[in-house]
Amino acid sequence: MIPYGAGITGGANIAEQIHTASKNTVWIIASYPLTQGTFVLIGGRVGAIYGHKNAIVGAGVIWVIFQLIAGFMRSVISLSIMRALSGVGGAFVVPNAIALLTTRFPPGKMRNITVGLFGAMAPIGAAGGSVFPGFFGQLAPWWWLFFFLAILGTMVFAFFFFVVPGEDRPMDPDGKFDYIGAYCGVTGLILFNFSWTQASVDGWQKPYIYALLIVSLVHFGLFVLWELKFAKEPVLLLTIWKSPSFVAMTVSAFLTFMGVGIVVWYITAWNFYVRHYSIFICAAAYAPLAVCGAIAAILSAQAIRYLAAQHIMAIGSLASCVSLILIATMPAQQMYWRQVFPAMILVSFGPDFLFTASQIIASATVKRAQQGIAGSLIGTLLSYGLATGLGFAGTVEHYTNSGDGPVQGYRHALYLGVGMTGAAALIALIFVRIPKNRQEGWDEDEMPGVTA
Repeated sequence: MIPYGAGITGGANIAEQIHTASKNTVWIIASYPLTQGTFVLIGGRVGAIYGHKNAIVGAGVIWVIFQLIAGFMRSVISLSIMRALSGVGGAFVVPNAIALLTTRFPPGKMRNITVGLFGAMAPIGAAGGSVFPGFFGQLAPWWWLFFFLAILGTMVFAFFFFVVPGEDRPMDPDGKFDYIGAYCGVTGLILFNFSWTQASVDGWQKPYIYALLIVSLVHFGLFVLWELKFAKEPVLLLTIWKSPSFVAMTVSAFLTFMGVGIVVWYITAWNFYVRHYSIFICAAAYAPLAVCGAIAAILSAQAIRYLAAQHIMAIGSLASCVSLILIATMPAQQMYWRQVFPAMILVSFGPDFLFTASQIIASATVKRAQQGIAGSLIGTLLSYGLATGLGFAGTVEHYTNSGDGPVQGYRHALYLGVGMTGAAALIALIFVRIPKNRQEGWDEDEMPGVTA
């Protein structure tokens, strides 16, 4: 998550340094979480066939190489492409890291804590990453940010390789990879997000944007048809959607993650473009996100013992909703402590509470054979939601900006996030139903849903 946070605070400065329009900043930011979310399901399947640890090591090599190459890029298109390719490595890390955790800890308190800590890395990593563009952008040439990330990644993944034990054998060593399903699913997700994000730059009057959106929907249809009728070992078992409350949980989580992506970006946009903060001050604004993100991870793991998972989801969605309201209603010029500071505290609870509750709901509703896929899907919702939220909000901003400055467009984009997170909270409360006594996991002979 560090490159995501670095893109949030460094994107605007990098756009200025490479002499591109400020509206293109969205691509510098969104390119990394776009692929990080899109390729998660594929990463989980690769890990099942070749081993989760092996998949993470391979992902680390991809992540480091393209961070390094990004440091040599000097245009918004080439830089965004390199960030996107690095995001593929990040995508492979997420499901396989979760798999290593959940296979080593049986359902219960320790699994809840480890999943909660893993979820905390989203706000902590994003907030921590937001600091580095200050050093490599404000105090040094911006491209050193990517050289630094390549060095940091080399150290972290090397440490992982030597310290973390792998599995005795892969989960599905004789399995086959579904190339056609992977192509249809990944292409559909990338084109769908691309059309919305590019619409925030050029508007919907460009015919190619409509065309790409239609092509993405066609690929989604082909993906469903292939997975249901032809795939022998599908990338995504579509029967998973028949599990109790699973559809409602995924919709609620996706809407909330979209809202989180919106508020995180527009806090920086407001501070940088309207209040003219330096990069370091923009990064300092995210300090509560790291501190409260760690606290939220612990609270979410403990709350599972006392609250139903759907209530924890609703709390996370409502916290994000209130955060969006605070930012949308603040004056153009105002001291940080009045509304941005409490908004930062509240938004830190959204990803942690949602991620922990979603993983618990998945483990309580789907069969054991499907839990790896369910965990990967939740990872997809997190990163893809962050990227897609930027596209939707940017489109609203594009059409509602006034000639007096960007503030009016910012407010309308943030109100879109308010609607998303408010709806997410209602969906969690009304349609998600997980008995509290089932939150510690199901016995194999009691597992709900249909046969895999």
